[in-house]
Amino acid sequence: MKAAFGCLFERFPSFTQTFVAREAEALRGLGVETALYSVRAVSDEAIRHFPEALVGATTVLPKADEVAAEVMEMKRRDELPPHAVVTLRQWGGRPDKNRVYEALWAGSRLHAAGVRHVHTHFAGIGARCCWWMRRFYGMSYSFTGHANDLFCPDEATPVGLGDLVRDAALVVAVSDFTRDWLRGKYPEAAGRIERVYNGMVMPCEAPGWPREGVPVIVSVGRLIEKKGFGDLVRAAALLRGRGVEFRCVIAGEGPLRGELERQIAESELGGVVELAGARSQGEIAAMLAGARVFALPCVVERDGGMDVLPTVLMEAMAAGLPCVATTVAGVPEMIEPGVTGALTGPGEIEALAAALEVYLKDAGRAAAHGAAGWRLGRERFDLAVTAPELLRLLAARGRVRLPAGLLLKRPELVRARLGFALRRRWTAAVRVPRIGREEAAFPEGG
Repeated sequence: MKAAFGCLFERFPSFTQTFVAREAEALRGLGVETALYSVRAVSDEAIRHFPEALVGATTVLPKADEVAAEVMEMKRRDELPPHAVVTLRQWGGRPDKNRVYEALWAGSRLHAAGVRHVHTHFAGIGARCCWWMRRFYGMSYSFTGHANDLFCPDEATPVGLGDLVRDAALVVAVSDFTRDWLRGKYPEAAGRIERVYNGMVMPCEAPGWPREGVPVIVSVGRLIEKKGFGDLVRAAALLRGRGVEFRCVIAGEGPLRGELERQIAESELGGVVELAGARSQGEIAAMLAGARVFALPCVVERDGGMDVLPTVLMEAMAAGLPCVATTVAGVPEMIEPGVTGALTGPGEIEALAAALEVYLKDAGRAAAHGAAGWRLGRERFDLAVTAPELLRLLAARGRVRLPAGLLLKRPELVRARLGFALRRRWTAAVRVPRIGREEAAFPEGG
């Protein structure tokens, strides 16, 4: 089966970005073949839990110097598009030149295979490669923007966030919050910015209760500022001071481990709050299965970075847990206060402790709210909902190539392709700019 479109990621499949791998598997489950490329190898990751078929289907680019050498050999053989030759010649001291080499290495292979659209996640290395593929090979591209890649973009590269949004056939936001923010910042591209939630496979039945023993608060994430783990430790100190019986387990690694360890020691919470380190998906699932409540008190970082739609909240919902979190970015789209969990303002330690105390003391309420969260997850975040919606938008906006059998099964895709054909007739949104041999192919201002 020929690939409907390509996917090029910075690192794939990566245990820190499970939602990307789940999406790729879900699209394949719909009958869509994708050509998977990873700019960097993930063999150095200690935790690897993806199907061998997915790993084996991914083409990993060689090391940067090898990619550059191969591209220069293509140039010597006169196998590069003319404007790629001009771009390399006029690059000078600009940063991020590896993206050009990577775009030519992967783009030449995708183009030879008949692929005309490429998708990626994050407005970073992968998206900038896709931008250059459009310039060199006429492919349309799309990207899913998440959090810090949008709110704290790399401003030192020739291709910036504005260029990526302007030239994309489709920009996918993972929350209504992000979609509205992007549309406000880039109104000229508003019609091409759509929301598709990250998804995961939700269990068909709600997980069972009761959960015996000392009630456990679980939290999961990198030990970085925006996760708000320091606030969780402070809330734990308040709870212990009130005589509430509980344990708190935080799974994850990161640069703030030392600071959190000192905070736990100074608060005399040893034996109550545990930093459990990085854990596999199976280990995290087991932790969630034994917990009473899930907590993620996200905050906005000093540089504006923030979590938008934390995947771990979906995993907690899938495990039937009530979720206590904060009103940051898209998090309120994941929790219905008083129904599936509780929301507090970021940094409101007293309110956080009070919300957790309710569930620690009332197993019945925790079970009811956890079941309601599972139902919300099934309706809103199940891949059976999100993957078909992403595919429909790609069919409507990009130069994807869908198999006839799939089109016969899904009339919404036929309508999407008809809409794409009409748009192509009346707009030049996905045409390659006509760049002469002596005209540089840099974005305006780059």
